[in-house]
Amino acid sequence: MDSLFKPVPLVAPGHTRPVTHLSFSSLQDDGTYLLVSSCKDGNPMLREWTGDWIGTFLGHKGAVWSTKLSPDTSRAVSGSADFTAKVWDTYSGEALHSFPHNHIVRTVAISPSLSHIVTGGQEKIVRIFNLGRPDADPELLCDIGTTAHNGTVKSVIWIGDHTAATAGEDGMLKWWDIRTRQQITSLTWPGPVTSMEYSAPTNRLVVTSGKSVAFIPAMPNTAPTHSLTLSYQPSSASLHPIWQDRFVTGSVNDEWVRMHGINGEERDILKGHHGPVHCVEFSPDGEIYASGSGTIRLWQTTPGKTYGLWQGAASGS
Repeated sequence: MDSLFKPVPLVAPGHTRPVTHLSFSSLQDDGTYLLVSSCKDGNPMLREWTGDWIGTFLGHKGAVWSTKLSPDTSRAVSGSADFTAKVWDTYSGEALHSFPHNHIVRTVAISPSLSHIVTGGQEKIVRIFNLGRPDADPELLCDIGTTAHNGTVKSVIWIGDHTAATAGEDGMLKWWDIRTRQQITSLTWPGPVTSMEYSAPTNRLVVTSGKSVAFIPAMPNTAPTHSLTLSYQPSSASLHPIWQDRFVTGSVNDEWVRMHGINGEERDILKGHHGPVHCVEFSPDGEIYASGSGTIRLWQTTPGKTYGLWQGAASGS
């Protein structure tokens, strides 16, 4: 570990069922950021960088699988088992748009310009909705017939102005040109992709599949991919956005959060959850990381450091 202090997590209460997804905003000009959480209770929650609750987005009628924030934090987009994706005003909590689907929406993303959202899920379809024309029919990213993948779309990422990345249970990671709606290139894993995160500061995708974790250039064919095989199956992984020398994982097969060096060596096992850990993510400044199980826990990257609600009062080990 980086300190003689024991890691003492903060618990962010409020959800009543398992937390399915966590997403930090970009770092804002004043050095702060926001955290949004998705949960099977159907109520995405917005929190300050300290973990303090700001508000709850009310309106979904089923489990929420994915919620993400716009770069300026003014908008949030969520995908739910109620067959809708919703766009929210983060200041008022109002649902600005609700987009119907024919099945569960598992993943969502919003463009940097706030002009479009992209969604994916059980239908194996990836849709693009124009927020300037919310009543218009969506456009599709299509590869095979009218589908983008041969299995549930588990993650969609918006990269820059004109590129999207999608990953699915078919073991495929695909890059798409948003302007032409055509596939650019792809990568294949032997098994389903279980998570994909866009690490904007490092311009890499972090992908988990089976026991593997891969760190992939966000734009294809720009640099080599770094891939590792772990001794367990991670549910998700997140790369430190500044140091890039470590990553954190969760697993649905135990209750632990693990910290690894970039070459895979296990640096620490963090205990505190009482159920499977579905999701993990580093904050954009790298000072903390969040983990989601039945509760949200926030962990310091450097335990004992005065930061946010931590006052450096942890007891030494």
